[in-house]
Amino acid sequence: MAHFPKDFTWGVACAAYQCEGAWDADGKGPSIWDDFCHEQGEAHVKHGDTGDVACDSYHRFREDVALMKAHNIKAYRFSVSWPRVIPDGDGEVNETGLAFYDELVDALIENGIEPMPTLYHWDLPSALQLKGGWQNRQIAEWFARYADIVARRFGDRVKRYMTINEAQCITELGYGMGVLAPGLKLPQTEIARIYHNIALAHSAAQRAIKAVSPDALVGFVPCGKLCFPQCDAPGALDAAYRATFEYGARWGFNFNIVLDSLALRRYDDSAPEPVKRFAATIPEGDWDLMEKPDFIGINVYHGDPVDGDGAPIPHVPGEPLTACKWTITPEVMHYAPLLLHRRYGLPMIISENGLSCNDRVYLDGSVHDADRIDFLHRYLVELSKAIADGAPVMGYLQWSFLDNFEWASGYDERFGIIYVDYQTLKRTPKDSAKWYAKVIETNGAAL
Repeated sequence: MAHFPKDFTWGVACAAYQCEGAWDADGKGPSIWDDFCHEQGEAHVKHGDTGDVACDSYHRFREDVALMKAHNIKAYRFSVSWPRVIPDGDGEVNETGLAFYDELVDALIENGIEPMPTLYHWDLPSALQLKGGWQNRQIAEWFARYADIVARRFGDRVKRYMTINEAQCITELGYGMGVLAPGLKLPQTEIARIYHNIALAHSAAQRAIKAVSPDALVGFVPCGKLCFPQCDAPGALDAAYRATFEYGARWGFNFNIVLDSLALRRYDDSAPEPVKRFAATIPEGDWDLMEKPDFIGINVYHGDPVDGDGAPIPHVPGEPLTACKWTITPEVMHYAPLLLHRRYGLPMIISENGLSCNDRVYLDGSVHDADRIDFLHRYLVELSKAIADGAPVMGYLQWSFLDNFEWASGYDERFGIIYVDYQTLKRTPKDSAKWYAKVIETNGAAL
């Protein structure tokens, strides 16, 4: 039987651009994702899909909160849309936009659900991108002011914040490979600059939040390569640790590219040449500006098995895959928290975990997603092993609560435990929502 701490937090997650819609309502400014979808359309987003309406959670959030309560959800990780709060990123506050999140926080608390906001989940105000976006060092100041405004409005109602989601995807996919907004392809030294600016921005935002709410916990959500040992041979875990934190050809997809800056105030000696070249230009005082997060959010979907020497295990024909063709590797949920805690010594929250399935409404009017239940079950059992082995994991947030806009894949991928009919916007709880409600009710004992 799986065991979880008595104060373990069970929740769900979504992001503003993926679910809110109302892209230009009530004074909201445009974001780089509005631009990416509208100006480049199907060249970068399947079927020319946009987040203009998405799940219309901006207008239907009370319905969504009621569904959360009905399914025992105890925490909701949502993201605040920076351009909804400050349309040009650094000017006048849009009171109507800020009031929306004020009402959402109140509605969550009234229903016994902890609000857990993320300040940045990829929707940078377009006006700031015109000033260089994450390439501009001044973004740390802009982000800190935004964090201060949000923290002052939320006051003591919010106990846990996350600043920036998946710096690696922001940087590598948005500024390096051009497959996500803003769709740029910059040289590697410039990519290193963006990572540094993200670390500065997190740190400035953490200080801003703490100045308003000293007891609030402020986390950072990176992503990257996660390796796990295929066997329990002596030294296998050490080999998986080395493989996880070694820089490879895709050096940006490493946890350490930002977390080393924040938690250790340095770059690893094995950092690639573009990072070393950029590091030589960093003012020495920058390292004193780095703020260690109070916790790490880990987005866990799949990992890379390695042998006792840390070498990758070859692809296995016919291995289990999700609908979007990601591998299914539950074991990574056991080892990822242990490896990250070993390096950084910080508490953790599993800030995302889930899968895309080919869901549909059956003739009986229900959505039977046995694949999702099996996936979540396997990963949660492995998470309980990590906790038993000493990983300080505070909570688990399933991704995602609603089916929603899945970035460049448009609406083809369904990650939710609530089915959304994008024509009518009707919500239908899937079998997995009812299953997850039971897991929460029993604090994991039902596993």
